[in-house]
Amino acid sequence: MAERKFFGTDGIRGLVGEGPITPEFVMKLGWAAGRVLSKTGTKKVLIGKDTRISGYMLESALEAGLAAAGLKAAFTGPMPTPAVAYLTRTFRAEAGIVISASHNPYHDNGIKFFSAQGTKLPDDVELAIEAEMEKPLTCVESALLGKAYRIDDAAGRYIEFCKGTFPNHLSLEGFKIVVDCAHGATYHIAPKVFTELGAEIITIGCEPNGININDKVGATDVAALQAKVLEEKADFGIALDGDGDRVIMVDELGNKVDGDQIAYIIARDALRCGELKGGVVGTLMTNMGMEVALKNLGIPFVRAKVGDRYVMEELLRNNWLIGAENSGHVILLDKVTTGDGIVAGLQVMASIVASKMSLKELSDGMTMFPQVLENIRFKGENDPLQSEAVIAATQAVEQKLGDNGRVLLRKSGTEPLIRVMVEGQNAADVKQFALDIAKAVQENC
Repeated sequence: MAERKFFGTDGIRGLVGEGPITPEFVMKLGWAAGRVLSKTGTKKVLIGKDTRISGYMLESALEAGLAAAGLKAAFTGPMPTPAVAYLTRTFRAEAGIVISASHNPYHDNGIKFFSAQGTKLPDDVELAIEAEMEKPLTCVESALLGKAYRIDDAAGRYIEFCKGTFPNHLSLEGFKIVVDCAHGATYHIAPKVFTELGAEIITIGCEPNGININDKVGATDVAALQAKVLEEKADFGIALDGDGDRVIMVDELGNKVDGDQIAYIIARDALRCGELKGGVVGTLMTNMGMEVALKNLGIPFVRAKVGDRYVMEELLRNNWLIGAENSGHVILLDKVTTGDGIVAGLQVMASIVASKMSLKELSDGMTMFPQVLENIRFKGENDPLQSEAVIAATQAVEQKLGDNGRVLLRKSGTEPLIRVMVEGQNAADVKQFALDIAKAVQENC
């Protein structure tokens, strides 16, 4: 496989105005993608974005590049990442493009591509786009330039799709739900989905202004949701991230219910209904409690590398349907082609309604192991993971944990961070072990 210059495991990301995310780069990217994608089909590309202020600028740059290559751009406006995947299939587009940096702060942004099937682009297509980036930008003749137009009913179409994944014989009537949209792309989608299914909703994080996306709200910071659930005496809360592909829930007592627990609830419900196909894919970060709980139910479980791309690869390899990351990416291949926070949340809600059990009662079936994650900013001059001191600190902790815990050190795929994860049975020990290894990493960065 050729070495990639721009594409990572989750598209292209960076600080706006620096690195790859400049208007000039994005225009060239649109042109290069257009050149590759224009060789077949409709010559139409769907473009969605989250609520970051830079999205308007980057949207225009993409449009210019695609037009120069002779492709039409169909704009959805602010739209969740999974909605773009769905709408790309619905409108028979060559590809879908999402302008978003997902859970990152507003000053970051990124570009993610979907194939005509609503899946991430194959490696050979990404490499072909990178190869085009090396060529001088040229323009098709004037009569062949691409045009742009807006899809006015994009939100309504996706709302109906989401509702269609909730069983027809069930209703959310009588439930009070707090909905946190992270001031992101689901702000005009999620509240309508849950309201139209009968719920009484209270919203937070639904007033985007271009710079408040993911700011102390959403799936990456559920403190505000926890407080609101308790204040409103709600049945539960649901938090989505900036682009809507992650979901974290909060039970009636204010306890966080993460992606591992959500996948466990969905898998157990599928098993109960006789609809489970195969097993569940987690990641290296998946809590050991999920592995143990699934084993007790007789449900197979495998771990993939961290990243929804790798979870998807493992699902396809095993021909399974349920995969998840503890951060809230939950993939349900019988319903969607990528992680979808709203759809995953709806499946948990269906289990709540059908079982007549609370979210806490459902999640109590899985006992979480204490897990501590420390993030150390990584400058890149040295590789601390190769340091003898870091290796020795890690081995010392692993020896103390034995078979009752795990240590995982890895570089983030989206930020310049070294992530140190320690998991075990004793919370105080796990915290100290994580700090010991993090200190060694910090001293050797």
